[in-house]
Amino acid sequence: MKDLKDKKIIVTGASGGIGNSIIKKLSEVGANILASGTKIEKLEELKKNFKNIKILRCDISESSKIEEFIENATNELGGSLDCIINNAGIAQDNLAIRMSLEEWQKVINVNLTSTFLMSKFAIKKMLKNKSGKIINITSVVGHTGNLGQVNYTASKAGIIAMSKSLAIEYAKKNININCISPGFIKTAMTDKIEDKFKEAIISKIPSLRLGEPDDIANAVLFLSSNQSNYINGETLHVNGGMYMA
Repeated sequence: MKDLKDKKIIVTGASGGIGNSIIKKLSEVGANILASGTKIEKLEELKKNFKNIKILRCDISESSKIEEFIENATNELGGSLDCIINNAGIAQDNLAIRMSLEEWQKVINVNLTSTFLMSKFAIKKMLKNKSGKIINITSVVGHTGNLGQVNYTASKAGIIAMSKSLAIEYAKKNININCISPGFIKTAMTDKIEDKFKEAIISKIPSLRLGEPDDIANAVLFLSSNQSNYINGETLHVNGGMYMA
């Protein structure tokens, strides 16, 4: 992926397991990366561990500050933006009849609304370059549904539909908007799943294993590179065959 060298890329949710792997892969190919998240100490650790890294704290739940974040991040990268990976998100699970309006709105706001706003303001920057890539991280459950996650699945399905619409609007401007839909990946989140439930999940995966964060990072490298220039409005499924579109 030599074409990614010096490309200016924003990665949100950079301090999580998948975010870490994305940062590592992009750093290895020489990209110029702006890593963001809510925990500044974890961002500082990233900066120590990887080259070509700049950091900027951002809480994506604060919708009114996203435009300012994109402006500041672009300035940190030298005034232009080639790619953004919208990886940040949350889950707040509950059965539908027990789910409060606050639980619903919080997940929709953080996962869907913030991804829209990040994309919107990133596109404004990319229009000046007459090119750009947006990669939105969704989830297999946005396609299949999942028990106790009506808010989360709705937010992830919404990201997919939104990305298709954005792709239609800006394809003629040479801006590609695609999604990556991870299955069950080895992260701190899946580490909390009880063994009996984890075994049940794995039994439904043809590959008979959980994915690795690097599996998602490799997909990010592909979609952010020139090798994917004729791919737009698509969702790349990385789930070991658990769900086949």
